[in-house]
Amino acid sequence: MTTATVSPQPAIAGAAERHAVAGQPLAAVTGAEIQAPLISGGHVRYANLDYGASAPALSVVSAYLNEILPYYASVHRGAGYASQISTSVYENARTIVRDFVGGRPDDSVIFTRNTTDSLNLLAGCLPQTGGRPDGDVLYLDIEHHANLLPWQGVPHRSIVAADTITGTLDAVRAELEQGGVSLLAVTGASNVTGEILPIRALAALVHRYGARIVVDAAQLAPHRRINIAADGVDYLAFSGHKLYAPFGAGVLVGRPDWLDRGVPHLAGGGAVKEARLDGVSWATGPARHEGGSPNVLGAATLARATQVIAQLDQGRWHAHESAIRSFLVEGLQTIDGVTVHQIFKDSNPETDTIGVVNFSVEGYDAGLVAAYLSAEHGVGLRDGRFCAHPLLKRLGLPSGSLRASFGVGSRLEDAERLLAGIRALRSNGLGWDYVVDAGRWVPANDFRTYPHWAPNTPGTAGAAPCTDD
Repeated sequence: MTTATVSPQPAIAGAAERHAVAGQPLAAVTGAEIQAPLISGGHVRYANLDYGASAPALSVVSAYLNEILPYYASVHRGAGYASQISTSVYENARTIVRDFVGGRPDDSVIFTRNTTDSLNLLAGCLPQTGGRPDGDVLYLDIEHHANLLPWQGVPHRSIVAADTITGTLDAVRAELEQGGVSLLAVTGASNVTGEILPIRALAALVHRYGARIVVDAAQLAPHRRINIAADGVDYLAFSGHKLYAPFGAGVLVGRPDWLDRGVPHLAGGGAVKEARLDGVSWATGPARHEGGSPNVLGAATLARATQVIAQLDQGRWHAHESAIRSFLVEGLQTIDGVTVHQIFKDSNPETDTIGVVNFSVEGYDAGLVAAYLSAEHGVGLRDGRFCAHPLLKRLGLPSGSLRASFGVGSRLEDAERLLAGIRALRSNGLGWDYVVDAGRWVPANDFRTYPHWAPNTPGTAGAAPCTDD
């Protein structure tokens, strides 16, 4: 697989039409008007182009949180009024989420900490016979670490994705033909490039060979409607913090047989039928894996966010996102020394890609560009290797690249600001001195302050050591 420059796409419409489609947010989000201080002085509206990491909460969801927060209490075992309300909200959230993803009536809905937690949970539920796994887990080399590392602790095989979707399907088919596969683990949309995988085709393929499929939908769910029953998906995982909900709750939805026989994910209160001093009888259903006090507000706000997303007009939703993405890609392609990256040569940027654009700037470390855009232009985007180290190496980007990601709260001006910043960088260079602090680029002599309630310490403190190859 080699780095490819996205072929220029015809403009969706003229400037006026594009602004009519994407000049304003599609839905209101909390914090849309926060002001970011510039290193040179003054403030500017923060242009949030890091939705792929954590999306801002929908304003409707924030209002819902404030509405239910006074009733927050323990769930399942409380007889009090607030406990009964909290239990009702929490359990009803399962039904809402199941409906959102087109789940089957008997599908389990298990609330977790995040997508990573959900996939680790499923890894503990793979079927065994006589203490031996019934088959291998198959995964691609393009996966986020959440859908890569959990499977390395069980019998597994990895597949090198081809540089086309068609070729990748052929590679999966060839591996399935070898036999001995119990599960295919695949992303719904790449967190690096935003390219969408053909989930329905992959599900049909694995079922033909007697295997199942789990989809990491952390990136897909905030951008496309999913119907797991219609698509033949056995298990689906996604996170609230990427779907416009606070608190970081996650969910695993899927067939109950493996889950009811699997190792309980959290041994503790609520996960048992009966506990003894020398043993335990485990519960079945979601309770088996939800030991301890659950994240009630996280599950509730995740469910409320899915209701809002489900009500969006899909035509307007996709047009809004496509207008921003095509404008940004076309603009980046006009700047000398900038390369837009993709995995598959045959993916259609208009239909097969979510609101993610991955690019690099010749002659500049990605982290330095990100720090510059933040400090000098008030633009927030992600740099690095995006917890997808094997893919970045395959793309010829071992030290990382830049990712702009956006969603329903984004507006065309965000992309315009990013492009203006990159053009200024290529024409004039950096406007400030930058140094490396705790492994991250930061402005030198930065005297900007945080809000009075936030610790005024470097934002790079505690940065994950994702710089080593």
